[in-house]
Amino acid sequence: MDDKNKNSDYSLDARGLFCPEPVMLLHKKIREIAVGETLSVVATDPSTTRDIPKFCHFLGHELLESSEDDNRKNENDKTSKEFFYLIRKAGSGQESEA
Repeated sequence: MDDKNKNSDYSLDARGLFCPEPVMLLHKKIREIAVGETLSVVATDPSTTRDIPKFCHFLGHELLESSEDDNRKNENDKTSKEFFYLIRKAGSGQESEA
């Protein structure tokens, strides 16, 4: 995640959290940043692959990147797959109302 953080203004670590917590934290964090700034998010909950793009689409934010990294060394490894997102805050004002 460190390399991905270099491309963003802010970061949110939602590893270990499950739906709906990652999107709730994203919603809170996106309110705190300025229009045009970017936020990188890392999560381990696979539902974020559906929820974060829908969140961005619904509120008009731009999903600049989305990727995943499978850190597991074998099928018995308990390490979680990580999902990465880079989001640019939109200027519609909707995010302050939602």
